[in-house]
Amino acid sequence: MNHGAKWVVLVAGILTIGCNREDSVESGVSPVEMTLTHRAAGSGLELDKVVVNPHGEPLTITQFAYYLSHFALVDASDRLVTLTPEYYLVNEKDPASKSIRFSAPQGTYKALQVLIGVDSARNVSGVQSGALDPANGMFWSWNTGYIFAKLEGKSVVSTAPLQNVTYHIGGYKKQDGALQSVVLPFPDPLVVKKGKNPVIALSADIDRWFSGKHSIRIATDAFCMSPGDLARKISENYAGMFTITSVTN
Repeated sequence: MNHGAKWVVLVAGILTIGCNREDSVESGVSPVEMTLTHRAAGSGLELDKVVVNPHGEPLTITQFAYYLSHFALVDASDRLVTLTPEYYLVNEKDPASKSIRFSAPQGTYKALQVLIGVDSARNVSGVQSGALDPANGMFWSWNTGYIFAKLEGKSVVSTAPLQNVTYHIGGYKKQDGALQSVVLPFPDPLVVKKGKNPVIALSADIDRWFSGKHSIRIATDAFCMSPGDLARKISENYAGMFTITSVTN
């Protein structure tokens, strides 16, 4: 398990983290930008190109998307500063979605907390708009709930029809909770101040879907489209896929 994986915390609802105090943003905010890159097999992700996963299995990735929400920052005193709740859908097919802008109170911070997925309250709130619009293809109409993360493709080792690989991961109930909250340390402090536009560079490694806490092999499990034990295991793996590679103040 890499260094960043030690910061992973599993949650079953709206997140809680063991920091000393928690405050909400009310005033004195400045903009922050976060850019995202996706990687697979040690290189930048290219859809429709064959890569090899950590188990030596060929995989052609055709779709990769996930939700990020409930951003918070950890300051030098371990105070958790929660930001205005927003929901962002990151989609490899939509380059604009890989640049996220949010506002944060001015100050110096050492880590970012983020929820991978959609909290339980929004999962039971019916049809919504914006990033949560069912038209985005991240909602189970038959199961009433959001797909937190999606990975699709093909592999010659898949036993599914047409050699498909389909991972639609969701589920917020305790027995099959796939919501993941991660705290990601900054390599250098993030400084938010008036007149500046700091940039956080975040990288997501798809290899972590298959390795980490659990070994997920396409030859054995090429299909997951409902909440349950497999979805939970995959989510516990991809909770470790994020690394903050740089902070530019």
